[in-house]
Amino acid sequence: MEFPYVVVAVVLAVVLVGSGAGKLARAKQVVENMTKVDVPDKLYPLMAGCEFAGAVGLVVGIWWPPLGIAAAIGVLLYFLLAVGRHVQKKDANGMTPAAVLLILAVAALVLRISLG
Repeated sequence: MEFPYVVVAVVLAVVLVGSGAGKLARAKQVVENMTKVDVPDKLYPLMAGCEFAGAVGLVVGIWWPPLGIAAAIGVLLYFLLAVGRHVQKKDANGMTPAAVLLILAVAALVLRISLG
């Protein structure tokens, strides 16, 4: 049964949409966190687009596993880079959300692969 993947994919997709929307709206907390790690404002739309694409891919991946795998890999890489940037800038507090989402992306990938 694919229920575990569905739960992880939907939860991660909802968070990705919220995060992407926060970047597009230039939400105060998002801007503060991005400023700490020197992300230029001009990258916010691109980053939001990556998050939206990941969210769609994870959800469509419920029915089309190859897309779910590709999306999970993309989201995993996105958050691996985010964690790396926080480590580079010695921002331990800001790293926590990115690390949690990285773990969820790993879970989505493992579940999607293992469930077929």
